[in-house]
Amino acid sequence: MTSPAKADPDVVVPPRPRPRRGVSLLDAGPPIALVVIFAVFAALSSDFRTVGNLQNIMDAAAVLAVVACGITFVLMMGSIDLSVPGVMGASAIAVALLVANNRNGNDWGLLGILVAILLGAGLGLLSGMALVSLRVPSFMTTLGVSAVGLGVATLMFAGVQPNIDDEMLHGWAVHRFLGLAYLTWIAVGCVLVGWLIQRYSRLGRYAYAIGGAEEVLALSGVKVAPYKVAVFTLAGAFYGLAGVMVTSQLSAGLVQAGKGYDFAAITAAVVGGTLLTGGRGGVLHSAVGVLLVTVLTNGLVQVGVSPYWQGGVQGLIVVAAVSAAVLPQRRRNQVTK
Repeated sequence: MTSPAKADPDVVVPPRPRPRRGVSLLDAGPPIALVVIFAVFAALSSDFRTVGNLQNIMDAAAVLAVVACGITFVLMMGSIDLSVPGVMGASAIAVALLVANNRNGNDWGLLGILVAILLGAGLGLLSGMALVSLRVPSFMTTLGVSAVGLGVATLMFAGVQPNIDDEMLHGWAVHRFLGLAYLTWIAVGCVLVGWLIQRYSRLGRYAYAIGGAEEVLALSGVKVAPYKVAVFTLAGAFYGLAGVMVTSQLSAGLVQAGKGYDFAAITAAVVGGTLLTGGRGGVLHSAVGVLLVTVLTNGLVQVGVSPYWQGGVQGLIVVAAVSAAVLPQRRRNQVTK
């Protein structure tokens, strides 16, 4: 019988991680908050709990849900993406000029929509390449790409608003299936695709790992830079689709089609449980956050709260959500960055 090898006293063996049991409070908190807020507004307003209003809530959340899908992958890496307004604006003007419109004779149909989404992906690729090559913080590179996108959109706009005549694209916002607009079903499909990428693809797993411990991932032999570029490219594609969806809603292409969606998407992701520091959260978390923010906005309108107070209430909720999410880290590190 061979004797057991003696442990080297100089080698520190890390403790085996304990398996997670059940659902943590951080995961259960946003769904519980959604149910509570919904119940409160349903009790305060009879108009809020009607079927028509529920359909309006789902339809209103569609574009924001698609943007949140893209920005969630960026946040999981611990980065920030402020390119949403520029990417959406460029894609919105591009699709309006490529499908049947009042400015030119183009009638590319579905191909025009695909080109607009690819334009968004290309701008996302530019953000990722600038991040990994220039080593500039992501919020600065994406802010610059947003300016590039807005510049491209302004050049294509050329002072004349393009109105769309494409029946298919216009039908996305008008036609309904099971009581919901086609745009809402597109958003549901995007959430499903985003979850599948996050759950079963290497890109999704590495996005988590980059946000949790990028140095460890790099030391294990993984080339991190290509995955960062891929995440920003994927996010840009989602933003491009969101720009197309806004064009469908407005029946026109606008340079400011994506105005405010960057902050709204980050708000929804954080409220849903995705950390700004990365390594926690996901697409389903952000989808719950989108519903929570949309229900809150709709409910405040239904009970007659002034629009000037609505922004303040939403801001307080964001601060509370961020504080609750980072509390374990703050207790452990005793550092606030």
